[in-house]
Amino acid sequence: MRPRALPALALGLVLLVTGCGEAGKSPEKAAAPPSDSAAPAPSPVTRPSPTRTPAKPKLRPLPKKLPAGLHRASGSNGVALTFDDGPDPRFTPQILAQLRAARVQATFCVVGKQAERYPELVARIVREGHQLCNHSWHHDMNLGRRSAAEIRSDLQRTNEAIHAAAPKAPITWFRQPGGRWTAEEVTIARQMGLRPLHWSVDPQDWDHPPAETIIKRVKGATRHGSVVLLHDAGGDRTQTMAACRHLIPDIKRRYGIALPR
Repeated sequence: MRPRALPALALGLVLLVTGCGEAGKSPEKAAAPPSDSAAPAPSPVTRPSPTRTPAKPKLRPLPKKLPAGLHRASGSNGVALTFDDGPDPRFTPQILAQLRAARVQATFCVVGKQAERYPELVARIVREGHQLCNHSWHHDMNLGRRSAAEIRSDLQRTNEAIHAAAPKAPITWFRQPGGRWTAEEVTIARQMGLRPLHWSVDPQDWDHPPAETIIKRVKGATRHGSVVLLHDAGGDRTQTMAACRHLIPDIKRRYGIALPR
């Protein structure tokens, strides 16, 4: 063997022993050292379930005409004055003072929440000889369209608030807010000893017209036996107060003022 062939032979033996010189194979990568702590597996994404809003109870359709049995007349030659949505600490005392000065009585259609909030005014209304009317718990315009159980519960709750303020006071009437009556509501009110009180004269004072407009509308529509709708609460009733200073003595002189019966 030639001397120069010895280094090549030695290199070949080294490659053969390590396996790196085997045909068709590439050197294997060194295994990565084991990690001290394994990486945590990703936690699954939890998506919140959609919140379902409770379905609102269905309302009965509003009838196309008013049901039978509503009282729209005073039951006498006198005119019945009715005041809705109170009591109110600003306006109810003003109306009471005007009625006292004229020595006449009126019907106050009382909202249950207001009676609960201002029991002393309910007591004063009764003490001064006026009549009480249930006007629902919170002036629910759609009360008559609700279930029989809801209607009965609302009227009972309002009666209880009124009687908490005036325990012995009779509650003769019920008036549906907005006049949106249903036959079911009339029936339930009667079952509870409440007579359904509507109106025949509506000057729309709830819309805050000037006092002159209220006076004109009332005088133009009032007749013997009319039931006049006015408001002593539910907003700014300054114009109604001003109109009543003229209307109460004028109606008393022309027709007389009487409680509905």
